[in-house]
Amino acid sequence: MPSWNTIVITCLLYVTLLFCIAFWAEQRAKRGQFGWIRSPWVYTLSLSVYCTTWTYYGAVGSAARSGMEFVTIYLGPTLTFLGWWLILRKLVRISREQRITSVADLLSSRYGKSTSIGVVVTLIAVLASTPYIALQLQSLSLSFTLFSDVGTRPAQTAFWIASGLAAFTILFGTRHVDANEQHYGVVTAIAVEAVVKLVALTSVGLFVVFGIADGPADIFARLPDPDLLSADVFGPRWVTLLFLSATAVICLPRMFQVAVVENVDERHLATASWAFPFYVFLMSLFVMPIAIMGMTGLPADANPDIYVLTVPLGAGNGGLALLAFLGGFSAATSMVIVAAIALSTMVSNHIIMPLWLRSTRHTTAASGDVRGMLLLSRRASIVGVLALGYIYFRVTGGSTSLASIGLISFLGAAQLFPSIIGALYWRGATRTGAITAVILGFGVWAYALFIPSFDGAFLLSPEVIANGPWGVELLRPQGLFGSEFEDPLVHATLWSMAVNVSALVVVSLLSRPGALEQLQAKLFVDVFTGTADRPGMALRRTAKSEDLFELAQRILGRETAWRMFTQTARAQGKASGLPDPSSDLTQRLERALAGAIGAASAHAMVSQIGGHGTVSVSELMRMADETAQIIEYSNRIEEKSRELEETASQLRHANAQLHEIAEQKDAFLSQVSHELRTPMTSVRSFAEILRDGDDLEPDQARRFVSIIHEESQRLTRLLDEILDVSVLENGQAQIVQVPVSLNATIEQALAATEPLMRRAGVQLIHAPGQDITVSADRDRLAQVLINVLSNAVKYGQGSPPAIIVQVKKTGQRVTITIADNGPGIAPEDQEKVFEKFTRLGHQTLAGSAGLGLPISREIMRNLDGDLTLSPNGPGASFQISLNAHEDVAAAQ
Repeated sequence: MPSWNTIVITCLLYVTLLFCIAFWAEQRAKRGQFGWIRSPWVYTLSLSVYCTTWTYYGAVGSAARSGMEFVTIYLGPTLTFLGWWLILRKLVRISREQRITSVADLLSSRYGKSTSIGVVVTLIAVLASTPYIALQLQSLSLSFTLFSDVGTRPAQTAFWIASGLAAFTILFGTRHVDANEQHYGVVTAIAVEAVVKLVALTSVGLFVVFGIADGPADIFARLPDPDLLSADVFGPRWVTLLFLSATAVICLPRMFQVAVVENVDERHLATASWAFPFYVFLMSLFVMPIAIMGMTGLPADANPDIYVLTVPLGAGNGGLALLAFLGGFSAATSMVIVAAIALSTMVSNHIIMPLWLRSTRHTTAASGDVRGMLLLSRRASIVGVLALGYIYFRVTGGSTSLASIGLISFLGAAQLFPSIIGALYWRGATRTGAITAVILGFGVWAYALFIPSFDGAFLLSPEVIANGPWGVELLRPQGLFGSEFEDPLVHATLWSMAVNVSALVVVSLLSRPGALEQLQAKLFVDVFTGTADRPGMALRRTAKSEDLFELAQRILGRETAWRMFTQTARAQGKASGLPDPSSDLTQRLERALAGAIGAASAHAMVSQIGGHGTVSVSELMRMADETAQIIEYSNRIEEKSRELEETASQLRHANAQLHEIAEQKDAFLSQVSHELRTPMTSVRSFAEILRDGDDLEPDQARRFVSIIHEESQRLTRLLDEILDVSVLENGQAQIVQVPVSLNATIEQALAATEPLMRRAGVQLIHAPGQDITVSADRDRLAQVLINVLSNAVKYGQGSPPAIIVQVKKTGQRVTITIADNGPGIAPEDQEKVFEKFTRLGHQTLAGSAGLGLPISREIMRNLDGDLTLSPNGPGASFQISLNAHEDVAAAQ
């Protein structure tokens, strides 16, 4: 067996190696030489922080006690990553656009950039993570004590382990304040640890199966209890474990840190969606064989939670035992380091930073270095988080199995899940509803599971746990309201999630979101629709560029701040100096600060330093009420705050009206210009032919003049309609359906576009058939035909270009097909051509219009018809459908 000195020296050398790897990665990132440290493989391996000592040691212990139940802990995250398109992808996109730094920051930003919900979530995350950190300390202390020959105590060993982990985390997790809150050095070191623990566990498994036993058949033949291989797959506990392990990937602070915050490329999720499930499959492959060998080859009183170590030791393989110890050391240290970084960021951004803002609200512009305060608060938070884990370990005595401790943390973190789902998919979810939900759900979790885990040593006595407070059976922590569950975990999960979800839905429906909360809800829910950076959505602030730059350099550093302000100045056309203060500058600065200090604190600091911000000082300090109130802040009018509130409300209403009018004006002008361009193009084209065509025949000249006259009349009619602003604003243009000759209308459209076809050398293929009378507005129908024909001429660049016009009548429905022989339209773009104000990226594609096709489709639908794009054909094929005139259809 390796000696105590060997173990200690090995750990020191291993930590030194991790130190060097992290330092090397940090230096490369600092020089911009990312290379493979930003690869999807490093990202995927960093996700292995999910596989802590619970899955390294505890899964074997769980297999020995409960059989195949351990599989659920691996299957849950597998399902989450296989369905990454639903939640993880959206979280990563929101995190990038909103500069989210933690799960608390996510909920704080979504629910109105509220400090109150950030504080609540931070406290819940810290308390929920405390048992998990204690689990790591317990497993490490057990493994160290196993090799100890000097009589060390587990509590003493756990203290020194916690101290060493705190030092390493402080050294590489809080060296600087980063705008993106990404730690390339730590992530790279975690990826290396992922390989170490996989190699270690796999080596023990191979040794057990092929070194001690004679293969898989032999190892399973030794199974002492065949019932261990059977499991109630659809039982309440299985379903509960699947749910908790699936939500853990999203809700646990450390998993949110590596999966969302540390993600540098959304495309890495596609690789991780199969690579991470494959990794956890390999980690689980030898769990049962090791458990079987421990149960059959070791004494009956051997601890199942350390079979991974005791099985090699029992077989006399000290080298393999040392490797197994190193794997467990990697599993524990990686979890504690990432969890401490994530939790310290949350504590600093959502508790310490707002308190600091309150204490320095009158001296923000002249305060000291904010970066130093941030680093100090995060380092103190790391020490505090690890101290809580150590205290939990001491109070519980470290006697509980590793698996049960981990499940307590999983359920605590799962209390954030309903509010996260509401943040991503339900605009109606409110800050009040989310706060109420997480507090009530967390309260049930603490009462029904967390506090009873102390076995009467904390808050609740054994009598209260057994009989309920004051002897009231209905309030018994593990039998609420008379519910009978054999498993306390299933009981606590059912009640806490039921209360949580109900509170979120009911309170959200009864409460009213604030202005900023509504804006953030839209940005989160519609993150993939391109509305995140829409002009005019940003809150307007006024501040001096010098003050904003000073604030930026204190938090982000002088180099980063100077680079950001220089880029903004260049974008404004300034060759030197600071940029002009603008909404774009303040919005960009707030997002950059959010990556370092959290969304709520960043919003507060930018608003406060502007002087004339969107919020008052009292509201700014609370940040739990409306943070979008536009009021003028001044010491001279503090006593008239109530009048200012009323004035601000009126200003908000007026500003919303002005914004709506501005949008309507832009849409109106765009539509007017397009409506007028079609007839004006025809008039100008034929006028140019008449001006330059000295050799024109009189009949031809009269025909061109006649076309110009008709287009001028149509132009006049269009102008009359455009001038009727109220009709256009309401979308109720007067369209009168009368019997119209379809052949005559098509000939009119072909005549109007003839000059375009001639110049483009387009061959027209059209054989007029029997004339059909349709029910339509001739001018509007001609407008649609001209627009579709013009697009076909412009974009149907075949060799040689050709346009086919066909008419088909089926019953009372008439279909006009206008097709070209150009490159056509890609399937993913075929619906976009009908979106208003949208152009396809490739200018050579047919049908690429801004307003013409949407207007044409609207005209046809007002004519009880439609304009569609057929997916068939080598080019773009548009189909115009409308009804035949009833009298004619009946006669036929």
